[in-house]
Amino acid sequence: MRERGLSFKQAINESVRAGAAPQRQRSRTAFPTYDMGEPTIDLTKALRIAGELEDEELARRTSRGR
Repeated sequence: MRERGLSFKQAINESVRAGAAPQRQRSRTAFPTYDMGEPTIDLTKALRIAGELEDEELARRTSRGR
């Protein structure tokens, strides 16, 4: 506000207008993709497997005294 010589009300109004203005189109960043092959586990049960792995890790940490 000080740098631009604006009052608080003017700064708020400009911010609101800038936020409501149509956004210009951003260019999309392209990321490389890789073929990871066929899955070695049944992915329909991925959440169950993730839970089992988490349980095993928690049991390991508990047995180590952490």
